[in-house]
Amino acid sequence: MIALDLMTPNPAVVRSVDTVRVAAALMHARGVGMLPVVDDLSSRTLCGIITDRDIAIRCVAQHSHACLVRDHMTTMPLATVEIDDDIAIVLAAMERNQVRRLPVVDHLGRVVGVIAQADLARKVAHKDRLCVERMLEQVSAPHSEEVPC
Repeated sequence: MIALDLMTPNPAVVRSVDTVRVAAALMHARGVGMLPVVDDLSSRTLCGIITDRDIAIRCVAQHSHACLVRDHMTTMPLATVEIDDDIAIVLAAMERNQVRRLPVVDHLGRVVGVIAQADLARKVAHKDRLCVERMLEQVSAPHSEEVPC
């Protein structure tokens, strides 16, 4: 199985110059927690990602009023996989980078899909439950630099 078989194709994207409000509204409308960020909608070349957590922690918690996506997104280098990468590469990227959602790009760096933990649960767990469980454990493990509350 390769990334193409696992991904949600043609994901919604936001531009780096869009407001965080636009990103949040799109996340709400699509029922997603992460959006790939592009500079240009026609090229769809990935330049970052923004998550619901980025919005809550980096924008709302700082009481920022005119938030732009580019000011709060995670930028390069990003954890990504290519469309023809094997599932082992997908799982390893999620585990190594402790990410729950992974953009899928083509050979030109254009966003073509997103793989989320839910995609793996739906498409892989019935065949290899232990593989998915291990990935979930690794992604959810505490970061060594986390500071307790």
